[in-house]
Amino acid sequence: MTSSHYPAPPGAGPKVPAKGPSRIRATWAGEHRFDSGRPGGPTARIDSSGVQGQSPVDALLTAIATCTAVDVVDILAKRRTPAEFLSVDVTGERAPAVPARLVRLVLAYTIDGPGIDRGAAERAIDLAVTKYCSVRASLDPAIPVEFTLTLNGAATGERAD
Repeated sequence: MTSSHYPAPPGAGPKVPAKGPSRIRATWAGEHRFDSGRPGGPTARIDSSGVQGQSPVDALLTAIATCTAVDVVDILAKRRTPAEFLSVDVTGERAPAVPARLVRLVLAYTIDGPGIDRGAAERAIDLAVTKYCSVRASLDPAIPVEFTLTLNGAATGERAD
């Protein structure tokens, strides 16, 4: 099992032209529900009760999963070993007291694709988590982030048939 603790390094990442500010609007839709998105763009239902949409914390976990996954897909494609399937399960452990903030994240990647080398896939995940994912870099650096990888049906430390 590959497990790594990654604090977000200050100022990490390649120098790229500054992006403009990100803006969203959250519009109350009754009870604990909000429709959120860029003004004039698609929206997502956020529901603190978890009935009609993801809770705010679930949306944050989704953001880190998809942010890192995009980078992994791109890195593997650049190596000419594209993924045919990729999913990320995220477990966010929360503090027992209010505000029940996230205190640890575990990202479990499942990747399938011919010719993908385990070391290359683990390196792609490492780069996504430590260097490229702006969502991770925006979180408290004290929150440990760990990952596991199941590649072509074999978990870390196992051999594929």
